[in-house]
Amino acid sequence: MHPDQLAALAGVIDEGSFEAAARRLHITPSAVSQRIKALERRWGQVLVVRTTPCRPTAAGSVLLRHARQVAELEADVRVALDPDTDSARRQLPVVVNADSLATWFTPVIEEAATWDDCVLDLLIEVEDHGAGHLRTGRAVGAITSDRTPVPGCTLEPLGVMRYVPVCSPRLLKHHGADARAVDWASLPVIRFNEKDDIQHQLLRRHGIDVAAVEHRIPSSQGLFAAVCAGLGWAMVSEQQLGDLVRDGELVRLGSKDHIDVLLSWQTWRLGSVRSTRLGEAVHRAARRALRRV
Repeated sequence: MHPDQLAALAGVIDEGSFEAAARRLHITPSAVSQRIKALERRWGQVLVVRTTPCRPTAAGSVLLRHARQVAELEADVRVALDPDTDSARRQLPVVVNADSLATWFTPVIEEAATWDDCVLDLLIEVEDHGAGHLRTGRAVGAITSDRTPVPGCTLEPLGVMRYVPVCSPRLLKHHGADARAVDWASLPVIRFNEKDDIQHQLLRRHGIDVAAVEHRIPSSQGLFAAVCAGLGWAMVSEQQLGDLVRDGELVRLGSKDHIDVLLSWQTWRLGSVRSTRLGEAVHRAARRALRRV
């Protein structure tokens, strides 16, 4: 596979069109098209869906991941052979779930502040929805609860985030509810977005398919603030709760109800210097903050 062809594939997917890829690569759109067609002839498969924006096929995603890994490894080689040849910062995209970003991931950001060779690019996803970015090579690593390794990636356990159902005393009083015998069907619930299933996992345990009222707030801090304000109940991580239940500012619903989410670090098997350093920082932060597996 010629490097120019792989660069054309990455350019088309990253930029969304053949014309934009041509501007990025400083060549003509016709040259981009010829390189993509050469790749497709080589593998006998369509690699790019010509839509707006362009997107990779399943086969295209495999080659796209390879193209991005090759680019990272080549950057390492250039620096190793001549440190002055490649002083530019490189993108370091990583998938992080919002709850981790709001709590235990902060030390990783503090370490990244001392790195002069990369630009941190955080992609926010619900815990089990980060694998897609790894399949296309869009991210070099992901904090995920998905137990299935993406081909070409390693999966290393980080630890457990425990979530407990909580609400404000005001909400209980307003609904005349009992924290020990909760009417789950009638109590308003808050979820992050349509991908966030953790509240509904608990509801299904209690035989409830749909809550009467469901609010959506796509921000970990915003959702937590809404719980404190009495908008509804939600599953909140121990890291975010702190001492608020003990101090009476929030009420735990159901004395034994909780959900444990095992988080793992999934990253390219052929990692670059930058992605390896990032993974080490993630593991250090997780060891300090998460429950042991």
